[in-house]
Amino acid sequence: MKQQLFVVNLITILTLVLLNPTVAMACTRAVYLGPENTVLTGRSMDWVKTAGSNLWVFPRGMQRDGAAGPNSMRWQSMYGSIVTSFFDAASVDGINEKGLVINVLYLAESIYPTPTKNDKRKAMSIAAWGQYVLDNFTTVNQAVTELSKEPFYVIAVQTPDGYPGNGHLAISDPSGDSAIFEYVDGKLIIHHDRKYQVMTNSPTFDQQLAINSYWGSVGGETFLPGTSRAADRFVRASYYTSNLPQTADPVMSIAGVFSVIRNASAPFGVGDAAKPNISATLWRSLADQKAMVYYYESTTSPNIFWIEAKDIDFGAKDSSKLAVDNGQIYTGNAAKQFATAAPFKFLEAKPVTN
Repeated sequence: MKQQLFVVNLITILTLVLLNPTVAMACTRAVYLGPENTVLTGRSMDWVKTAGSNLWVFPRGMQRDGAAGPNSMRWQSMYGSIVTSFFDAASVDGINEKGLVINVLYLAESIYPTPTKNDKRKAMSIAAWGQYVLDNFTTVNQAVTELSKEPFYVIAVQTPDGYPGNGHLAISDPSGDSAIFEYVDGKLIIHHDRKYQVMTNSPTFDQQLAINSYWGSVGGETFLPGTSRAADRFVRASYYTSNLPQTADPVMSIAGVFSVIRNASAPFGVGDAAKPNISATLWRSLADQKAMVYYYESTTSPNIFWIEAKDIDFGAKDSSKLAVDNGQIYTGNAAKQFATAAPFKFLEAKPVTN
């Protein structure tokens, strides 16, 4: 009977994988929940050749536009943030001054809304989605409450290097709460629970949970899937995150989260120029939401550096930039090395209505 159940479960998992040919996706995100209010969120960024990333500090009070035409969502940022850009055209990672973290990961299965002409909602380019959350919310619960009302809908873009700009959004806060936002079949789906610590790219999050449930019954001590496919990375990251030593020591907890993210990273040579979802890891980040420190590691740099929020003036008049797109090397706390720079413009989305 047990053998039959194993076969049935295996067939189910293989079906999920085979029906999602894009499961070999880029990027992994994991949240560590430790003692004494220790919360760390780490992620990897995988892409084709380069992602044109730089680090930015955006002050509170900025006038924002969702880059989606005349009906675009517009707002003024309530909170300052430290973000990592994608081609200096999208905010894909970052932490705001209240400790709320966003991670935008690729999701090929995304299907965004096609509104009718009578739709009263505002529009927003996916390039601005994560920044909107950083600018406006302090907790996951607050973001879920407001975004579930759908004051706007997201529109996909084409990336500067010519690939579909599809993605889903994970957020976490200093309490350890998490939420995942995805557009599936034109509808916004929100998964909200403290236990949703891990996210990769494909398949959709509900199927990621189903796949992980199967491997949980197998047991990580027995066998773990080891490919670079997103479903396999989800299983490994979930298992290793749940088994990290519980410690409030920042050195050990940060090292632990980086060890999980590195385990789920893809080495150079893994890639397909025609598929951005099968790519090597370019950089990793980690947000310490208790100490308010944002760590960054380029895979072509010999060391990790970090930004301490206490050394950032989020009330400054201008935005500032720390260039990392040409292999620049920094050590230690690089907060004072940001230079004043005009904020990048979000990739423009073109609304389509029925």
